[in-house]
Amino acid sequence: MSSPSSPASLSSRSPVARLRGLRPDWLSDPKVWRTEVLAGLVVALALIPEAISFSIIAGVDPAIGLFASFTMAVTISVVGGRRAMISAATGAVALVIAPLNREHGLGYLVAAVILAGVIQIALGALGVAKLMRFVPRSVMVGFVNALAVLIFMAQVPEMHDVPWPVYPLIIGGLVLMVFFPRITTVVPAPLVSIVVLTAITLAAGIAVPTVGDKGDLPSSLPVPGLPDVPFTLDTLTTVAPYALAMALVGLMESLMTAKLVDDITDTHSSKTRESIGQGVANIVTGFFGGMGGCAMIGQTMINVKVSGARTRLSTFLAGAFLMVLCIVFGPVVSDIPMAALVAVMVMVSFATFDWHSIAPRTLRRMPFGEIAVMVITVACVVATGNLAIGVVVGSVTAMVVFARRVAHLADVTPVTDPDGGQVVYAVTGALFFASSNDLVGRFAYATDPDRVVIDLTAAHVWDATSVAALDAVEAKYAQRGKTVEIVGLNGPSARLHGHLSGELGGGH
Repeated sequence: MSSPSSPASLSSRSPVARLRGLRPDWLSDPKVWRTEVLAGLVVALALIPEAISFSIIAGVDPAIGLFASFTMAVTISVVGGRRAMISAATGAVALVIAPLNREHGLGYLVAAVILAGVIQIALGALGVAKLMRFVPRSVMVGFVNALAVLIFMAQVPEMHDVPWPVYPLIIGGLVLMVFFPRITTVVPAPLVSIVVLTAITLAAGIAVPTVGDKGDLPSSLPVPGLPDVPFTLDTLTTVAPYALAMALVGLMESLMTAKLVDDITDTHSSKTRESIGQGVANIVTGFFGGMGGCAMIGQTMINVKVSGARTRLSTFLAGAFLMVLCIVFGPVVSDIPMAALVAVMVMVSFATFDWHSIAPRTLRRMPFGEIAVMVITVACVVATGNLAIGVVVGSVTAMVVFARRVAHLADVTPVTDPDGGQVVYAVTGALFFASSNDLVGRFAYATDPDRVVIDLTAAHVWDATSVAALDAVEAKYAQRGKTVEIVGLNGPSARLHGHLSGELGGGH
């Protein structure tokens, strides 16, 4: 029997009924709609000071960062591969393109953003997203923990050298976010905290840093146009290195964030579509004069983990509300105390951190190599401020740890015939560059009988280094007038050995 939403049942229903069955959840469920709308509003409020701060890092006007956050969020809500994920102007992208803006100006920065988008589309089409399967769990845990640390560290300047009322406001905001959900979850606790703290500061006339102190908010929508640069080969060679770096960093952060949201929501997303979508979003952002961006992990955590959003509507509304708040409610938004937003981000950092990963019970059970990879990932991210660098270094470290562990699994066991006419060496395990380097020294060349059999039935030959090692073993026996027979090769190993043996220069 077909389900109500199966193709068979849909085809037998009227066109109106079929359209109703295909409607997104937020159209048919008022509760979902309310959750998505309120989540989008909270994220929009949190985006404003972040976008302004990243604009300062990049050396551009605050409006450039706000426009980028608007166009990135709205575009990715349609073309992205991960529902409910927030893309906007980010610190990692700002750090990459800041030198270009400083040396050549805004026009070149915008051109780099557009070119980065083209590169991301090309990488997405080539299947770069499939590389995510090589990121081990220990790196993912380190990435999440490093992210939580970075989110918290980004709030520290907002708590340094400020009027004393900031501290009780932050504590009050945290208390509200912890206890308000026990009363009701209809309205997101972060939104309640922002509204309450703003009302208190305005009503009591408390002088504390506000969103308006970060910079002027835009008063109109962005206008599309071409970057103000000469369209020459010199321009291309100038912006290309920055565009490539931005494309790689943006994709790395976006794909890691998508994977994190997959785990949190227990749903699957298309990483290839997300890669191409990030490129499209950056191209659109560039033509609207924005500074580009990628997935925003902190705001995504607010949207998904704190506010409970699950659809594209929250992402779209985060961008739309951002412009509405800036253009229509600019004076009100400017009065929001930074303490309220700091409290939200501190709460996000605590919710993001994987506390189970550092529990003594977990650390006692985990292999040392896994702990080392996690710590190295966190250390690299915190030291550089770049999540992509930490992921790359952590993944390489994990591969080295894995190679060392697998190398020890390779073993050589000799068995001499009773009549002493031959010796059979049983080789077990994976033979690759890390394990086969010790292979040559595991044979008794001088004392072995004239016939030697190397049985590879329980082994697998993975690379040219292993073939060269086997050639070297044969050569050492041949120098003593002894013959070697290699048996038991499986299909792939036999093909590799037959293709390369004697051709690598180190054997016969």
